[in-house]
Amino acid sequence: MTAGTLAHRVPDLGGLELLLAVARVGSLGGAARELGITQPAASSRIRSMERQLGVALVDRSPRGSRLTDAGALVTDWARRIVEAAEAFDAGAQALRDRRDSRLRVAASMTIAEYLLPGWLLALRAQRPDTAVSLLAGNSASVAERLLADEADVGFVEGLTVPTGLDSAVIAHDRLIVVTAPSHAWARRRRPLAAEELAATSLILREKGSGTRQVLDTALGGLARPLIELSSTTAVKAAAVSGAGPAVLSELAVGEELAMRRLIRVPVDGLVLARELRAVWPTGHRPAGPARDLLTLTRG
Repeated sequence: MTAGTLAHRVPDLGGLELLLAVARVGSLGGAARELGITQPAASSRIRSMERQLGVALVDRSPRGSRLTDAGALVTDWARRIVEAAEAFDAGAQALRDRRDSRLRVAASMTIAEYLLPGWLLALRAQRPDTAVSLLAGNSASVAERLLADEADVGFVEGLTVPTGLDSAVIAHDRLIVVTAPSHAWARRRRPLAAEELAATSLILREKGSGTRQVLDTALGGLARPLIELSSTTAVKAAAVSGAGPAVLSELAVGEELAMRRLIRVPVDGLVLARELRAVWPTGHRPAGPARDLLTLTRG
């Protein structure tokens, strides 16, 4: 059996393309010009193939370059290899085109409502032919969709990365306590104590959401729900209506705070910071439109 792998015994595609060009134009110099390389580089590549194959391929003379009998035979084989490589390349491009024709994004609610619209508009300017679908849910559902191959990339807000996913931090956020101007806390002169917050029934996101995970962890699992709602918008609307205090992302309440529809209530002794992360299945780094979207989140 011949020693070494096939890759060591068979010339590379660049060399085979050069040999085909020599056969086509009848000169090594002309073949070099056609392929955009120098004549010395072309001569070196031909000599390397001849050493690799153990036969002379090209007779060189002042009148030009002529294939040897062995060179003519190798050229026939080379033509079939190059045609197969062209078919391979066309197939790979078709796969890339199919991948790039759509992007499935899964995102937790705060990111979906307050950050992704801007990112997706910027992506559309770069990739107008890519159809984007957005699946919004809590952080737990984002992980489930990614692991079920129902999304290409996801975004979550919790303290931990779900099992089976890799991640990258794309932004930072804080949760704040807010209430309607009519609530007694809106007129407080001193910050709330963490214990007082833990003892109060709050308008909360459902368990499984990143917002709830951060609050439960900060309060040692003691957060008391007055109402549990499945979207940031619903929690915010309930707080604005005066139903009770709520804990929400700072990203979500900027307009309401500016217009004093909600009042921020300071809390002592409580850290409610969190990282916002892009996530994807372990070992499957995003490519194509998903990679471009990740780049935009860091812009």
